[in-house]
Amino acid sequence: MTFAQACVLFPISWVCGALNSVAGGGGIITFPTLILVGLSPISANATSTVISWPGHIVGVAAYRKELQNHLRLSWLLSGVSLVGGILGAILLLYTPTATFDRLVPYLLLVSMLLFTFGNSITTRLQSNPTEVDQANWYHLLKVAFIFFFVAVYGGFYGLGISFLILATLQILGIKQIHEMNALKLLLISCTYGFAVITFVLAGIVAWPQALLMMAGSVTGGYSGAYYARKLDPKWVKRFVTVVGFAMTSYFFFKK
Repeated sequence: MTFAQACVLFPISWVCGALNSVAGGGGIITFPTLILVGLSPISANATSTVISWPGHIVGVAAYRKELQNHLRLSWLLSGVSLVGGILGAILLLYTPTATFDRLVPYLLLVSMLLFTFGNSITTRLQSNPTEVDQANWYHLLKVAFIFFFVAVYGGFYGLGISFLILATLQILGIKQIHEMNALKLLLISCTYGFAVITFVLAGIVAWPQALLMMAGSVTGGYSGAYYARKLDPKWVKRFVTVVGFAMTSYFFFKK
C-alpha cells in the first residue's frame, strides 16, 4: 500500500463509518474502492468483510438483552449462519479470479438493489405478515433452510445481506425493531466470523488496507456520526445510492 493509496482509503473509510451510523451502506463504497486502489476483486471482497466484522460484534454486545427473547431462534440460525458462512467463503476461494472479475458488476448491482429497495420489501412483508410459530420446530427448520442460502451469500459476497436477513425475520413474524436489529447483527457476526477465519487462513486479506480502514471506520462512526445525524437519513441514503450506482456503472462499462 502506497502513501497515496492510504490518503484515499482513510478518508473514504471515515465517511463510510459515518454513513453506517446513520443509514448504512458503507460497505457498498468500501468494496469497489479497494478494487480501484489495486486489490484483486476476491482480495477486496475478503478485506471488506474483515473491515466490517468488528462493528457487528460490538453491536451484538449492545443488543444482548433483546436476544434473550429469542434464544431458541438465535441458537438455531446462528448455527446455520456459521455453516453457510464458511461454505460461502470456501465457494469464493474456489471461484476462478477471472470468473469473479466478471461477476463484480452484477454483485454490485444486486447489493445496490437490496440497499435501495430493501426497506420497501421488509415494510411490505410487515404490512402483510406471515407469522410462523416460533415454538414449532418444523416451521423453524423451514425458515432455517431459507436462511442457509442467505448465509452462503453472506460468506461469498455479503453486501446487502442485512436486508435479506430482515426479510427472513419478517417472515417469522418478528416486528419489534430492536429485536430485529439484535438478531440481524448476531447472524451477520456469525456468518462473517467463519468467513473471516477462512479468508485469513487462505492469506487473501490485505492487512495494511484492512487495519487502516478499520481505524478510519471507527473514527468516522464516532466523530462523523455527530454531524451526519444532523442530516435527514433519506438524504444520506440517496448519497450512498448515487455513489453506489455510479461505481456499479463504472464496473459495467469497464468490462
